[in-house]
Amino acid sequence: MNIQWYPGHMTKAKRAMKEDVKLVDLVIELVDARAPLASRNPDIDSLAAGKGRVILLNKADLASEKANAAWITYFESQGFQVMKIDARAKATLKQIQAVVQEACKEKIERDRRRGILNRPVRAMVVGIPNVGKSTFINSFAGKAAAKTGNKPGVTKGNQWIRLNKQVELLDTPGILWPKFEDQRVGLLLAFLGSINDEILEKDELASELADYLRNITPGLLKERYGIEEDGKKPYELLDEIAAARACLTKGGVNDLTKAARLLLDEFRGGKLGRITLEMPEKKEEAE
Repeated sequence: MNIQWYPGHMTKAKRAMKEDVKLVDLVIELVDARAPLASRNPDIDSLAAGKGRVILLNKADLASEKANAAWITYFESQGFQVMKIDARAKATLKQIQAVVQEACKEKIERDRRRGILNRPVRAMVVGIPNVGKSTFINSFAGKAAAKTGNKPGVTKGNQWIRLNKQVELLDTPGILWPKFEDQRVGLLLAFLGSINDEILEKDELASELADYLRNITPGLLKERYGIEEDGKKPYELLDEIAAARACLTKGGVNDLTKAARLLLDEFRGGKLGRITLEMPEKKEEAE
Protein backbone atom coordinates (compact mmCIF):
# COMPACT_ATOMS: atom_id res chain seq x y z
CA MET A 1 0.00 0.00 0.00
CA ASN A 2 1.73 3.17 -1.22
CA ILE A 3 0.72 6.17 0.89
CA GLN A 4 1.70 9.79 0.19
CA TRP A 5 -0.12 12.92 1.38
CA TYR A 6 1.35 16.42 1.15
CA PRO A 7 -1.33 19.01 0.30
CA GLY A 8 -0.18 22.41 -0.96
CA HIS A 9 -0.94 24.32 2.25
CA MET A 10 1.80 22.34 4.04
CA THR A 11 4.52 23.87 1.84
CA LYS A 12 3.29 27.35 2.79
CA ALA A 13 3.07 26.38 6.47
CA LYS A 14 6.64 25.05 6.46
CA ARG A 15 7.94 28.33 4.97
CA ALA A 16 6.11 30.27 7.68
CA MET A 17 7.56 28.04 10.40
CA LYS A 18 11.10 28.72 9.14
CA GLU A 19 10.49 32.40 9.78
CA ASP A 20 8.58 31.99 13.03
CA VAL A 21 11.19 29.73 14.65
CA LYS A 22 13.51 32.75 14.77
CA LEU A 23 11.13 34.28 17.33
CA VAL A 24 11.15 31.42 19.83
CA ASP A 25 13.41 30.04 22.55
CA LEU A 26 12.03 26.52 22.57
CA VAL A 27 10.45 24.00 20.21
CA ILE A 28 7.91 21.65 21.80
CA GLU A 29 7.32 18.67 19.54
CA LEU A 30 4.30 16.45 20.06
CA VAL A 31 4.57 12.89 18.81
CA ASP A 32 2.07 10.04 19.01
CA ALA A 33 3.22 7.68 21.78
CA ARG A 34 1.95 4.71 19.76
CA ALA A 35 4.48 5.41 16.98
CA PRO A 36 6.93 8.03 18.28
CA LEU A 37 9.50 7.74 15.50
CA ALA A 38 7.05 7.46 12.61
CA SER A 39 5.14 10.50 13.92
CA ARG A 40 8.24 12.72 14.07
CA ASN A 41 8.65 15.05 11.12
CA PRO A 42 12.34 14.65 10.15
CA ASP A 43 12.44 18.30 9.03
CA ILE A 44 11.93 19.54 12.60
CA ASP A 45 15.50 18.79 13.74
CA SER A 46 17.03 21.12 11.14
CA LEU A 47 14.24 23.66 11.59
CA ALA A 48 14.81 23.81 15.36
CA ALA A 49 18.64 23.77 15.33
CA GLY A 50 20.03 25.83 18.22
CA LYS A 51 16.73 25.95 20.12
CA GLY A 52 15.73 24.28 23.37
CA ARG A 53 13.91 21.01 22.63
CA VAL A 54 11.07 19.18 24.36
CA ILE A 55 9.39 16.03 23.06
CA LEU A 56 5.96 15.18 24.44
CA LEU A 57 4.71 11.62 23.97
CA ASN A 58 1.03 12.43 23.53
CA LYS A 59 -1.75 9.83 23.78
CA ALA A 60 0.53 7.90 26.14
CA ASP A 61 -2.63 6.50 27.77
CA LEU A 62 -3.28 4.59 24.52
CA ALA A 63 0.26 3.17 24.31
CA SER A 64 1.96 0.37 26.22
CA GLU A 65 3.43 1.62 29.50
CA LYS A 66 6.57 -0.45 28.99
CA ALA A 67 6.98 1.05 25.51
CA ASN A 68 6.45 4.58 26.87
CA ALA A 69 9.34 4.07 29.29
CA ALA A 70 11.57 2.72 26.50
CA TRP A 71 10.83 5.71 24.25
CA ILE A 72 11.49 8.21 27.06
CA THR A 73 14.92 6.60 27.61
CA TYR A 74 15.57 6.66 23.86
CA PHE A 75 14.83 10.37 23.39
CA GLU A 76 16.58 11.40 26.61
CA SER A 77 19.71 9.65 25.34
CA GLN A 78 19.56 12.00 22.34
CA GLY A 79 19.51 15.09 24.54
CA PHE A 80 15.80 15.93 24.56
CA GLN A 81 13.67 16.86 27.55
CA VAL A 82 10.91 14.23 27.35
CA MET A 83 7.56 13.67 28.99
CA LYS A 84 4.59 11.39 28.38
CA ILE A 85 1.21 13.08 28.41
CA ASP A 86 -2.47 12.76 27.70
CA ALA A 87 -3.23 16.18 26.20
CA ARG A 88 -6.80 16.00 27.51
CA ALA A 89 -5.72 15.58 31.15
CA LYS A 90 -4.86 18.86 32.86
CA ALA A 91 -3.21 17.10 35.82
CA THR A 92 -0.23 15.88 33.78
CA LEU A 93 0.08 19.22 32.03
CA LYS A 94 1.04 20.99 35.26
CA GLN A 95 4.37 19.14 35.14
CA ILE A 96 5.14 20.52 31.70
CA GLN A 97 5.89 23.97 33.12
CA ALA A 98 8.91 22.51 34.94
CA VAL A 99 10.06 20.67 31.80
CA VAL A 100 9.85 23.90 29.78
CA GLN A 101 11.86 25.79 32.40
CA GLU A 102 14.50 23.04 32.46
CA ALA A 103 14.80 23.03 28.67
CA CYS A 104 15.32 26.81 28.70
CA LYS A 105 17.43 27.15 31.84
CA GLU A 106 20.48 28.42 29.92
CA LYS A 107 18.40 31.09 28.19
CA ILE A 108 16.76 32.10 31.50
CA GLU A 109 20.20 32.33 33.14
CA ARG A 110 21.55 34.48 30.26
CA ASP A 111 18.59 36.82 30.65
CA ARG A 112 19.17 37.03 34.40
CA ARG A 113 22.83 37.98 33.93
CA ARG A 114 21.78 40.71 31.53
CA GLY A 115 19.26 42.03 34.03
CA ILE A 116 16.24 40.74 32.11
CA LEU A 117 13.90 39.16 34.61
CA ASN A 118 10.62 37.36 34.10
CA ARG A 119 10.63 37.52 30.30
CA PRO A 120 8.31 34.70 29.24
CA VAL A 121 9.72 31.71 27.42
CA ARG A 122 8.43 31.75 23.86
CA ALA A 123 7.78 28.25 22.59
CA MET A 124 6.66 26.88 19.24
CA VAL A 125 4.42 23.82 19.30
CA VAL A 126 4.95 21.52 16.32
CA GLY A 127 3.79 18.10 15.22
CA ILE A 128 2.19 16.17 12.41
CA PRO A 129 -1.56 16.42 11.66
CA ASN A 130 -3.97 15.04 14.25
CA VAL A 131 -1.27 14.45 16.88
CA GLY A 132 -3.13 16.58 19.44
CA LYS A 133 -1.36 19.97 19.39
CA SER A 134 -4.50 22.08 19.70
CA THR A 135 -5.97 19.86 22.41
CA PHE A 136 -2.67 20.15 24.30
CA ILE A 137 -2.68 23.96 24.06
CA ASN A 138 -6.32 24.21 25.10
CA SER A 139 -5.72 22.00 28.15
CA PHE A 140 -2.51 23.84 29.02
CA ALA A 141 -4.07 27.28 28.59
CA GLY A 142 -7.31 26.31 30.30
CA LYS A 143 -9.47 27.70 27.52
CA ALA A 144 -10.27 26.97 23.89
CA ALA A 145 -7.31 28.94 22.58
CA ALA A 146 -6.74 26.92 19.42
CA LYS A 147 -9.27 25.32 17.10
CA THR A 148 -9.55 21.60 17.68
CA GLY A 149 -10.93 18.76 15.64
CA ASN A 150 -10.32 15.11 14.96
CA LYS A 151 -9.49 15.64 11.31
CA PRO A 152 -5.95 16.25 10.04
CA GLY A 153 -5.36 19.87 9.05
CA VAL A 154 -7.87 21.67 11.29
CA THR A 155 -5.35 24.24 12.59
CA LYS A 156 -4.99 26.51 9.57
CA GLY A 157 -2.73 29.41 10.60
CA ASN A 158 -0.15 30.28 13.24
CA GLN A 159 -1.37 31.94 16.44
CA TRP A 160 0.27 33.04 19.70
CA ILE A 161 -1.31 32.01 22.99
CA ARG A 162 -0.15 33.55 26.27
CA LEU A 163 -0.48 30.85 28.88
CA ASN A 164 0.79 32.75 31.91
CA LYS A 165 3.62 35.09 32.88
CA GLN A 166 6.22 32.40 32.20
CA VAL A 167 5.21 30.90 28.85
CA GLU A 168 3.86 32.01 25.48
CA LEU A 169 3.04 29.35 22.90
CA LEU A 170 2.94 29.59 19.13
CA ASP A 171 0.60 27.01 17.64
CA THR A 172 1.37 25.88 14.09
CA PRO A 173 -0.55 23.82 11.54
CA GLY A 174 0.36 20.15 11.42
CA ILE A 175 2.79 19.46 8.59
CA LEU A 176 4.10 16.24 7.12
CA TRP A 177 7.06 15.94 4.77
CA PRO A 178 6.98 15.73 0.97
CA LYS A 179 7.70 12.03 0.59
CA PHE A 180 7.70 9.01 2.89
CA GLU A 181 10.91 7.23 1.93
CA ASP A 182 9.91 4.30 4.13
CA GLN A 183 6.40 3.10 3.27
CA ARG A 184 6.12 1.60 6.74
CA VAL A 185 6.06 5.15 8.12
CA GLY A 186 3.18 6.13 5.84
CA LEU A 187 1.30 3.01 6.86
CA LEU A 188 1.70 3.65 10.61
CA LEU A 189 0.60 7.27 10.19
CA ALA A 190 -2.46 6.08 8.26
CA PHE A 191 -3.29 3.63 11.07
CA LEU A 192 -3.10 6.51 13.58
CA GLY A 193 -5.32 8.83 11.51
CA SER A 194 -2.62 11.37 10.61
CA ILE A 195 -3.23 10.86 6.89
CA ASN A 196 -6.51 12.14 5.49
CA ASP A 197 -8.77 9.05 5.49
CA GLU A 198 -10.59 10.34 2.42
CA ILE A 199 -7.58 9.62 0.17
CA LEU A 200 -7.15 6.07 1.48
CA GLU A 201 -8.73 2.77 0.54
CA LYS A 202 -10.14 1.92 3.98
CA ASP A 203 -10.72 -1.78 3.30
CA GLU A 204 -7.08 -2.24 2.33
CA LEU A 205 -5.83 -0.08 5.21
CA ALA A 206 -7.87 -1.98 7.80
CA SER A 207 -6.71 -5.32 6.36
CA GLU A 208 -3.12 -4.12 6.74
CA LEU A 209 -3.86 -3.03 10.32
CA ALA A 210 -5.37 -6.41 11.18
CA ASP A 211 -2.28 -8.12 9.79
CA TYR A 212 0.05 -5.72 11.65
CA LEU A 213 -1.78 -6.26 14.96
CA ARG A 214 -1.70 -10.03 14.47
CA ASN A 215 2.10 -9.86 14.17
CA ILE A 216 2.86 -7.50 17.08
CA THR A 217 0.09 -8.59 19.49
CA PRO A 218 -0.69 -12.24 18.73
CA GLY A 219 -4.07 -13.32 20.10
CA LEU A 220 -5.51 -9.80 20.33
CA LEU A 221 -7.90 -10.17 17.38
CA LYS A 222 -9.04 -13.56 18.64
CA GLU A 223 -9.72 -12.15 22.10
CA ARG A 224 -11.54 -9.07 20.81
CA TYR A 225 -13.48 -10.49 17.88
CA GLY A 226 -13.43 -14.24 18.44
CA ILE A 227 -11.69 -14.97 15.13
CA GLU A 228 -8.85 -17.33 14.26
CA GLU A 229 -5.68 -15.46 13.27
CA ASP A 230 -3.35 -18.18 12.01
CA GLY A 231 -2.89 -18.85 8.31
CA LYS A 232 -5.20 -16.03 7.18
CA LYS A 233 -4.48 -13.41 4.55
CA PRO A 234 -5.00 -9.79 5.70
CA TYR A 235 -8.32 -9.33 3.88
CA GLU A 236 -9.54 -12.66 5.28
CA LEU A 237 -8.97 -11.33 8.80
CA LEU A 238 -11.12 -8.29 7.98
CA ASP A 239 -13.77 -10.54 6.42
CA GLU A 240 -13.93 -12.60 9.61
CA ILE A 241 -14.22 -9.43 11.72
CA ALA A 242 -17.15 -8.38 9.51
CA ALA A 243 -18.85 -11.73 10.11
CA ALA A 244 -18.13 -11.67 13.87
CA ARG A 245 -19.58 -8.20 14.31
CA ALA A 246 -22.48 -8.66 11.87
CA CYS A 247 -21.18 -5.98 9.50
CA LEU A 248 -23.49 -6.92 6.61
CA THR A 249 -24.84 -5.33 3.46
CA LYS A 250 -28.60 -5.29 2.84
CA GLY A 251 -28.14 -8.49 0.86
CA GLY A 252 -26.57 -10.22 3.86
CA VAL A 253 -23.01 -10.19 2.46
CA ASN A 254 -20.07 -9.26 4.73
CA ASP A 255 -19.59 -5.48 4.52
CA LEU A 256 -15.81 -4.99 4.56
CA THR A 257 -16.06 -1.20 4.46
CA LYS A 258 -18.18 -1.19 7.61
CA ALA A 259 -15.80 -3.66 9.27
CA ALA A 260 -12.83 -1.52 8.23
CA ARG A 261 -14.37 1.54 9.85
CA LEU A 262 -15.07 -0.46 13.01
CA LEU A 263 -11.52 -1.80 13.32
CA LEU A 264 -9.85 1.55 12.61
CA ASP A 265 -12.13 3.39 15.06
CA GLU A 266 -11.63 0.81 17.81
CA PHE A 267 -7.84 0.87 17.39
CA ARG A 268 -7.61 4.67 17.28
CA GLY A 269 -9.95 5.03 20.25
CA GLY A 270 -8.00 2.60 22.42
CA LYS A 271 -10.76 0.00 22.60
CA LEU A 272 -8.32 -2.75 21.58
CA GLY A 273 -6.11 -1.95 24.57
CA ARG A 274 -2.85 -0.04 24.99
CA ILE A 275 -0.87 -0.79 21.84
CA THR A 276 2.46 0.61 20.64
CA LEU A 277 3.18 0.03 16.96
CA GLU A 278 6.96 0.43 17.07
CA MET A 279 9.81 0.17 19.57
CA PRO A 280 13.22 1.86 19.64
CA GLU A 281 16.00 -0.15 18.07
CA LYS A 282 18.19 -1.69 20.73
CA LYS A 283 21.77 -0.51 20.57
CA GLU A 284 24.39 -3.24 20.58
CA GLU A 285 26.14 -3.58 23.89
CA ALA A 286 29.61 -2.06 23.93
CA GLU A 287 32.26 -4.68 24.39
